[in-house]
Order: sequence, then structure tokens, then C-alpha cells
Amino acid sequence: MAYVLVHQKVNDFAKWKQVFDEHAPVRKDQATSKGGYVLQSADDPNEVIVMLEVADVEKARAFTQSDELREIMQKAGVASQPHIHILELADRPSA
Repeated sequence: MAYVLVHQKVNDFAKWKQVFDEHAPVRKDQATSKGGYVLQSADDPNEVIVMLEVADVEKARAFTQSDELREIMQKAGVASQPHIHILELADRPSA
């Protein structure tokens, strides 16, 4: 199992979330996203972490490096350089 983890600051969570939701078909098609989680910092709702399960690591990697994603992030109001990580599941502890 593989994941894309994105940590970013946004200008306005509600605006960012709307663009993020509209972009779902592209994530599914190009990044092979199977869904995941959107998390907010308990201290700052504009600090956002997205974790998506992906079916194909190389397609996900290409998507995260694409001009299209940079343009979407800019449109959504991403305020800082996002930290993007491609991860593979190493363990699933029970507690």
C-alpha cells in the first residue's frame, strides 16, 4: 500500500477545500488516488495535511511533480511551499 502525504498552509481552508473537492476526479485518474484523509492542525485550521492512498507510486509521483498540480494549489490558495512525501506502508500497529 502506498500513500501521498502533503503538509501545507492555506490562506482560507473553506476556499482550499472547495478546490480540493472539485479536483477529485483528476486525483483519481492521474494520481491513482483511492481516497484518504484531510486533517487540520488543532491550533491553526489553515495548516492542512492530506493523506491519500494511491494505487501506483510512479503515477502518483509524476502527479505531485506536475505543473497542473502547482496551478491547482495556487488557485486553491496554498500559502507556502507544500511538503509532499510518497510513502509505503511499513507496519500497522494495533495501538
